[in-house]
Amino acid sequence: AAAAASLQDEPAGQAEGRPAPHLKILAVDDDGLVLFNTLAMLEDLGHTALEARSGPEALDILEKNPVDLVITDQAMPQMSGMQLISAIRERWPDLPVILATGYAELPAGAAQGMPKLAKPFSETDLASTITRLFA
Repeated sequence: AAAAASLQDEPAGQAEGRPAPHLKILAVDDDGLVLFNTLAMLEDLGHTALEARSGPEALDILEKNPVDLVITDQAMPQMSGMQLISAIRERWPDLPVILATGYAELPAGAAQGMPKLAKPFSETDLASTITRLFA
């Protein structure tokens, strides 16, 4: 079975210099156009993309669909990106999350070194952030 292990099962560090493996990624944004563009970029990069338009919807999806990564907007009604990240940390402490924000400063409560994607972002920005996270 060890010989059949996928790239995702490799210990950290072994994937250095390789593109990120094919991942199942949940994108969360209340802006339909931003969400559409993010999903299109993720699919162009070879990933499977799921979508949610709010924090509560994202948590419902995560209950039913294990994913490799969550990319969430910060400024959303009902539940901010940081509130969503906090809820994810409680239930799935090892699930990587990237915070996408148009603000220069990380919001209060964000851990130093938390992966951040500055909006607006390009497909190259998205790819390099994901690759760094899984390198």
